[in-house]
Amino acid sequence: MADFVEDLRFRGLIHQMTDPGLGARLDVDHLTVYSGFDPTADSLHVGHLLQVCTLRRFQEAGHRPIALAGGGTGFVGDPGGKSEERSLLSEEQLEANLAGIEGQLARFVDFGGRSGGSGALLVNNADWLKPMTLFTFLRDVGKHFTVNQMVAKDSVKSRLSRPDQGISYTEFSYMLLQAADFLKLFDDFGCTLQIGGSDQWGNITMGIELIRKVRQDEAFGLTTPLVLKADGTKFGKTESGSVWLDSARTSPYRLYQYFLRCEDAMVGTYLRYFTFAGHEEILALDQVTADHPERREAQRVLAREVCTMVHGEAETDRAEQAAAALFGGDVSGLDERTLLDVFADAPSTELARNGLSGDGVLLVDLLAETGLVTSKSQARTTVSQGGAYVNNRREDDVTRRLGTGDLVAGRYLVLRRGKKDHHLVRFT
Repeated sequence: MADFVEDLRFRGLIHQMTDPGLGARLDVDHLTVYSGFDPTADSLHVGHLLQVCTLRRFQEAGHRPIALAGGGTGFVGDPGGKSEERSLLSEEQLEANLAGIEGQLARFVDFGGRSGGSGALLVNNADWLKPMTLFTFLRDVGKHFTVNQMVAKDSVKSRLSRPDQGISYTEFSYMLLQAADFLKLFDDFGCTLQIGGSDQWGNITMGIELIRKVRQDEAFGLTTPLVLKADGTKFGKTESGSVWLDSARTSPYRLYQYFLRCEDAMVGTYLRYFTFAGHEEILALDQVTADHPERREAQRVLAREVCTMVHGEAETDRAEQAAAALFGGDVSGLDERTLLDVFADAPSTELARNGLSGDGVLLVDLLAETGLVTSKSQARTTVSQGGAYVNNRREDDVTRRLGTGDLVAGRYLVLRRGKKDHHLVRFT
């Protein structure tokens, strides 16, 4: 545990601390630390990874983590990082979302019995915020803060700077609800540290201030950097939307590919943030990236570590097998969803299944029909010269016919001309 803060600094995980003495305490004391996750969807996304990994690091260092699911604050919505008002969720939506993220959190931290008091807790702030009356909230929380303090917070100032948008009283009150959370966890579990992204600094300091005023006691805050891509855009976003931790939303293959494709400029940072690889291994991968970026060795380690942490080793093996299929690997064992993920960007054709009956369909006819070649004569030349592939197997027989026995996942053929020109044929 004595090297815990050194590890946090090596990984670039300390953006701000409310007390310069906090570092020393983290190396010698056993603190209870919490981070909150509002249920804005029924799954966490990779933007949450930094905080859940950081909670796990605290637990492995002997501290006691609390994962707070914001069933109460989720009714209100955090204005932090948002340029406009969030849409309010119904109670039914919130309950469904909570059920989804609570199961995911258990993959990262140990909620079972741990020796040394480091077993994690999962709490829902709806348990204490929903029963709280307005008068109790105003007297016990709101009384301790001035509007001047609240308006000075960055999350509020950024919204007030846009007179056409502004901020509702609902979202304006969010920071006070989060302060009430910190006080509740301080009282019930001795929680003295809250962690979050740098955009949570204002909310965290409000909780520390409330504990100081109401309990005359000390609490702390630590923020991590915001995670961005090399171009400064938001981490975890793609053209098709967020990258989710739920396999039903984002398949293990797509999660693996997201990290496999990360820029050389960011892979070292992401290895530090999202993996538990040792310092020497990370530094060695930094060197390989600098000397031989074409190998993408660091990206492969990053993709494997994250995918295994989120989905398990078996799913990661399948994702790697699927990735290999793009470069001539075996596709016959891929399930339908993974096959469609792998070849999502390839052109496709839908044909009637009865075309495979009897003697099947000639490969040269299929190559021409799908447009991989411009004519049947070009198809025969391509096949005879060894440039045609079916399910990544080279075919050089111009009389080759394809039938139902060649289908992958019961209904697909993957045609390829040369090294890169793929075409997916779907038989219905």
